[in-house]
Amino acid sequence: MASDGSLAGRVLVVDDDEDIQTAARLLLGRHVERVVGCATPDSILPALAEHRIDVVVLDMNYRTGDTSGADGLSWLDRIQVQHPEVVVIAATAYGSVDVAVEAMKRGAIDFVAKPWQNEKLVATVRAALAVARSRAASPPAAGPPPEDAKLFRAPAMLELLALVRRAAPTDANVLLLGENGAGKEVIAREVHRQSSRADRAFVSVDLGSVAEALFDSELFGHRKGAFTDAREDRAGRFQAAAGGTLFLDEIGNLPLRLQAKLLTVLEQRVVTPVGDHRAVPIDVRVIAATNLAPAQLADPAVFRVDLLYRLNTVTLTVPPLRARPDDLQVLADYFARLFARKYRRDVPGVTTTAIRMLLAYPWPGNVRELRHAIERAVIMSSGGPLREGDFQLGAVATAAGSPGAAAGPDAPELLNLEDIEKGAIERALRKHTWNVSHAARELGLTRASLYRRMVKYGL
Repeated sequence: MASDGSLAGRVLVVDDDEDIQTAARLLLGRHVERVVGCATPDSILPALAEHRIDVVVLDMNYRTGDTSGADGLSWLDRIQVQHPEVVVIAATAYGSVDVAVEAMKRGAIDFVAKPWQNEKLVATVRAALAVARSRAASPPAAGPPPEDAKLFRAPAMLELLALVRRAAPTDANVLLLGENGAGKEVIAREVHRQSSRADRAFVSVDLGSVAEALFDSELFGHRKGAFTDAREDRAGRFQAAAGGTLFLDEIGNLPLRLQAKLLTVLEQRVVTPVGDHRAVPIDVRVIAATNLAPAQLADPAVFRVDLLYRLNTVTLTVPPLRARPDDLQVLADYFARLFARKYRRDVPGVTTTAIRMLLAYPWPGNVRELRHAIERAVIMSSGGPLREGDFQLGAVATAAGSPGAAAGPDAPELLNLEDIEKGAIERALRKHTWNVSHAARELGLTRASLYRRMVKYGL
């Protein structure tokens, strides 16, 4: 977190117009930790490596007179392959909706039209940084597929992957159940990878972070002038996923009123952008995910039964990490090598004694929490395989007020405001098994505010 309260995160602006670079640096420099500019695409990969970039604002055209976006799309693909953790925003010429939609199909999180509106660019970058933090808090779903990487060895996961192989080639909608952080998006991407739509877009939407007022615009798109800030046409997520897969994460957080809108779209297979009277046909496969228990989903006061029937043609349950001890060592070693490369540390893996300690821990935050723990251990390690002393599981649980750990009369009184805030955040995250939306609601924060504090305190 920068001293002036700006968002923690680093942004790379790629544009061959130096005036645009300068304008972006001056504007975004007031809102983010650091802004880096480069004029040619050849500088992108070195800049990503040198500055540990979180978000790239990528111009789509670099040759005079060329408006096809081919150069930008090619570099978008390279970024996706070599730096899947980086979030990309496509910057297009005003009105180049087709290029913007193609960029989103290939993995861009959003787009801005040039010349941009300052408020629009800042809001888009803020949202992209939230996505970057979310990716950093989840297993590398965009990395090698589970079977090739051999990340899953537990019988329960092997059985789940066998079900994926059967369901993926069909076009059936899939509902993924499981605790937060267990790896539902990894499985969703594996369903897409093994489907007939694998060469088309996989578009992910975190419904827990979509404000009710923006639901229609985000999912169905809008036309220029539809509302005050609608300064250009925008494709919704359904259109961006055309021919591919739309992943609706945290669908259990969707209010009943919005569930009804989603049901209508799934039944009629058309969307109507805000400000338009014409319905647009859609061809997407829907994969939805929730951490709600089956009993909660069956409660009509929580979730519409007719929508549930539309989504659960195939239901797959991702088991929690504590039920997958065979996976833990493989994942721990994988994350240790991943973060050793990222932070340039000599950490070849995890010792046997440390693995035994990790196996004894219940992992309420599942794979997401394991990833956090390994990253922190790599950062604090003095080199060599990670040992028990490199982890802070017991200290974190105590500071976070783990169940049964009531403060005794001799417990030190915490008066440091940052320590108190960090402890409250950790308690809320653990209480809600690392569901950021639910924890933020209990803390009285927005998801973005909670993400900023999680980054600040290394959570």
